[in-house]
Amino acid sequence: MFENLTNKLESIFSKLKSAPSLTKEQVDSGLKEIRLALLEADVALPVTKEFIANVKPKAIGKEIIKSTSAGQMIVKIVYDELVNILGSKNEELNFKAVPPISILLVGLQGSGKTTSAAKLAKNIEKNNKKKVMLVSLDVYRPAAQEQLKLLAEANGIQCLPIVEKQQPIDITKRALNAANLNGSDIIIFDTAGRTQIDLPMMSEIKQIKDITNPSETILVADSLTGQIAVNVAKEFDTAVNLSGIILTRVDGDARGGAALSMKHITGKPIKFIGVGEKITDLETFHPDRLANRILGMGDVVTLVEKAQQDLSDEKIKETEEEFLVSEMARLTTLINMYESQDEYDDDYTAMKGAEENSNDLQRLSSLAKSIVGETSHLVSNEAVQMHGGIGVTDEYDIGFYLKRARVAETILGNSTFHQERYANLTGF
Repeated sequence: MFENLTNKLESIFSKLKSAPSLTKEQVDSGLKEIRLALLEADVALPVTKEFIANVKPKAIGKEIIKSTSAGQMIVKIVYDELVNILGSKNEELNFKAVPPISILLVGLQGSGKTTSAAKLAKNIEKNNKKKVMLVSLDVYRPAAQEQLKLLAEANGIQCLPIVEKQQPIDITKRALNAANLNGSDIIIFDTAGRTQIDLPMMSEIKQIKDITNPSETILVADSLTGQIAVNVAKEFDTAVNLSGIILTRVDGDARGGAALSMKHITGKPIKFIGVGEKITDLETFHPDRLANRILGMGDVVTLVEKAQQDLSDEKIKETEEEFLVSEMARLTTLINMYESQDEYDDDYTAMKGAEENSNDLQRLSSLAKSIVGETSHLVSNEAVQMHGGIGVTDEYDIGFYLKRARVAETILGNSTFHQERYANLTGF
């Protein structure tokens, strides 16, 4: 995903990060390369200009001078601006209406609209626990209605039955009546696409929108078309007032121009991205996560964010001590809970007699494994958190210990498993 842009940015940042400090000339040179990389990625010129204009004053300001790593600080500034142009935060679907709620999918032919309709239905059923009905309004493309029907049947999604020669307006009215009768929460209308935007197409969509009063009017656009997708979005928004965008084929997009330009140019949020052919290959769009993917430097971003907190050595030490004290107190309480049992003395005796094949060996083993397992899980988690994103890479051994701890839990049983086993063997 966006390999070309990612590789170029990584090359630029590698040069900037190698310098202990940066001059204005170095910053200007780096930003010039970033500008060229964005344009080559098919990012719209107005977006590129604004991006550089926002980054430059921050990159040459006092923030950089005070930073211990100026190059990493620039990465963080670029990351923040990427998130900003991508939309700052993810925008959820609007379900604040009386069911059945209508969702209208629009777009050009070949953008992946029918497939996206099925993916969206599955996503809503899984994550929002709502009953969805799919409706095809495409009576123009050969076998378009049959395609949606087959996708629905293959994935257990309800689909409005096909009535031969029925026109889109009549299908829409029939779908609304059917949804009221069968108790559907959501109706997803897959409207007809065209090879290009034309007046009959827009007139039909406007009529359907007036009838359905949708809570969402979502454009399905092919990210591989770059600036064409952005221009299509502008046209549809002018005609039918879009509420959001689904970008398809993002997994095959090596440039990323559409994703980076869409929100800024149209003002409409990207709500989902298609990342494969499977019914589950529809991801909720998170600007910060995509920015991390583009940069390929999530660990650096985390590092700089921690640096910005400006924690002193004393405060870090205090935090560590507080953590250890609280954990020791919690573990002591846990141990005391077990020790307070009437059978504790017998348990201790049984532990000493383990080599003599005591009958209590299994029970006491689970007691020990429960405490050790919980501690191992906690320590490996916290250790990785202290390192940030780099903690799960091969850069440091801590990631290895985390993996070993999780494998041990899977093979030998985690703390919960051994607590239940201990209780069962004790007679509870």
